[in-house]
Amino acid sequence: MSRKSRLVIVGGGIAGLALATRLGDTLGRKGRAQITLVDESFSHVWKPMLHCFAAGTAANEADRIPFASHAAGHHFEFCYGAISGLDRKAQRLTLAPLLEDGEKVLDERTLDYDALVFAIGSRANDFGTPGVAEHCQFIDNLVEANAFNDKFRRAVLQAYSIGRPLEIAIVGGGATGVQLAAELHKALDLAALYSFVPGKPELNICLLEAGPRILPAFPENVSHAAARQLRAIGIDVRTGAMVSAADEKGFVLKDGSRVDATFRVWAAGVCAPEVTAKLGGLACGRSGQLLVGPTLQTTEDSRIFAVGDCANVSDSPLAPTAQVARQQAHHLASHMGAWLLGDPMPPFEYHDKGAIVSLGDYNGWGVFADGKTFGGGRLHGLSARLGHSALYRQHQFELHGIARGTAACLSDWFGGYVQPSVRLD
Repeated sequence: MSRKSRLVIVGGGIAGLALATRLGDTLGRKGRAQITLVDESFSHVWKPMLHCFAAGTAANEADRIPFASHAAGHHFEFCYGAISGLDRKAQRLTLAPLLEDGEKVLDERTLDYDALVFAIGSRANDFGTPGVAEHCQFIDNLVEANAFNDKFRRAVLQAYSIGRPLEIAIVGGGATGVQLAAELHKALDLAALYSFVPGKPELNICLLEAGPRILPAFPENVSHAAARQLRAIGIDVRTGAMVSAADEKGFVLKDGSRVDATFRVWAAGVCAPEVTAKLGGLACGRSGQLLVGPTLQTTEDSRIFAVGDCANVSDSPLAPTAQVARQQAHHLASHMGAWLLGDPMPPFEYHDKGAIVSLGDYNGWGVFADGKTFGGGRLHGLSARLGHSALYRQHQFELHGIARGTAACLSDWFGGYVQPSVRLD
């Protein structure tokens, strides 16, 4: 009996989990391949919702998908661990030992593969700006989003108790920074509905963007409308504000001025995780992303693929978006079975379906592929906000199927009647 092909997927984000689920339901279920998903977390969350988890306006406990139970239901295996090495000649991936409180829980482990897919996502890029790593918070993953929320909730309680204002500065006027600013304002609006003490504490949010406008990936009319909306709810939007340094009290701008803030969030730029530089000599771009060809195979090794934010298609670079990651995962899922049998992998073709940005309950806009926009009207962008929610529901249905996807949606909706609208504990 011939040995099963061994397919290892590293990273359980949008692309990685979608790929593992689809291949598990096809190749894994039929016994044609042994599929293993590797991640250094135990659960998956939809990354475009991290700003909601950070603000506390979404309950991530209800939105997590545990890898182990999901793997059991979709014919693949889950392995917890962080990458520590790659031997391309031996086709072997090494996982670092697991330490907790200085005690070794798991020894170093290895996984052999016939095909290896990296889907390890991205992180904010501090561009080597002095003080950012030491004095700023990031929301690149669930751990960081929860850490921010813990600190934010404590500050809200202090603000209500002793009248201390909340001072928040966010660097980065892309979708993450803009949506986080709106979501934090929404969180305080919701918290004011509960009886801490009379009066709503002062909230000062400053959004700093180095470029000439926020939301540079969107048309100018959307950028200008979003800036007007943010300013209308009291957020200080500053463009052309390049940060030269950060310290324990705030940011220093290139022009020498300062923006002081208790909360300093860095949401600018995109780069790949540092581990890409340690992957057996695989070629990387300027931002650390793995260089891949049109077929999503790395330029140095045809048995290794990269998808999503950690991949840089050499001939035609694509934006690091959930839409790109999802389509690339679907492409590999459709053709991996034939490729394992010796057929060539066809080139990936990206189909731009537009983009959506939602500013909490305040407004929202969508952009079609042809540049036409919608939202931001009398209903305060309801269509765009519903569209943003629909993307998440689509993600749930793809992972769970119709029956369980429907159950997950109903659970979220019913939970909204029982749980407070903003996390308070």
